[in-house]
Amino acid sequence: MWIVSFAIEAQQELISLPVQERVALLNAVAKLEAVGPRLPFPHQSAVKGVPGLRELRPRGGRSPWRGFYRQLGDGFVIAAIGPEAQVDQRNFDRAVRAALARIQALENETRTT
Repeated sequence: MWIVSFAIEAQQELISLPVQERVALLNAVAKLEAVGPRLPFPHQSAVKGVPGLRELRPRGGRSPWRGFYRQLGDGFVIAAIGPEAQVDQRNFDRAVRAALARIQALENETRTT
């Protein structure tokens, strides 16, 4: 079993999703907890052009929402939640930037403690 945690901001983003989408994302998180980095496509995918960042794809990619995550240590951190790129490219890019910044902050925090 793998540990999957949420950045504080991603928790807020999760809460703001419609209930059905929140449930779908949490189901995808449960799959990630169960199989970790062996979670197959279409349930997860690399974010193109962003090394080390992955997108959790609820409903096997049929959800319009994505959880952006990276493996940190022995677990995973979902750093941001945003729309799928084909649904809303601008806000997808914004969520990717937010995820990267949040992951960097978490990595810096880990180094100083």
